[in-house]
Amino acid sequence: MRTTRVKASSRELSPLLAGAATAVAGCGALFALADSNSPLRGPFTLFFLLATPAAAIPVGLRGLEPFGRLLTAVAGSVVLNMLVAQGMLAVHRWSVRGGLVAVTALSALLLLPSLVPRSRGTVRRPESQLADDKGAVTVKPTKR
Repeated sequence: MRTTRVKASSRELSPLLAGAATAVAGCGALFALADSNSPLRGPFTLFFLLATPAAAIPVGLRGLEPFGRLLTAVAGSVVLNMLVAQGMLAVHRWSVRGGLVAVTALSALLLLPSLVPRSRGTVRRPESQLADDKGAVTVKPTKR
């Protein structure tokens, strides 16, 4: 009998790992919101609190290299969680559910600009503005 080894490439594993991370984070949020007594509640909720902002931050940082985006995402995630905790403690409204909702809402706000389509073409101006520009002066740069 002959056995063959199949090497899985990282491209094939990426969607699987992303799905597993999403499932773990979702379970963590559900465990915390449902006030479950599961021993996995703490680690899964912590993963949710770190992974949610860390997934939202790099979307706006397309110009950075991948390692820079990863480092910025992790640092930004920690900073966002600390700011939420400090803000809730400052106003004496600390709760686990409130913290989860606040981090989720702020992460969604970080993703919002990426959902708005950008116009990359030329801007068309109305005819009334074109008529006003007839007396405009164009300044050209001079050579030094």
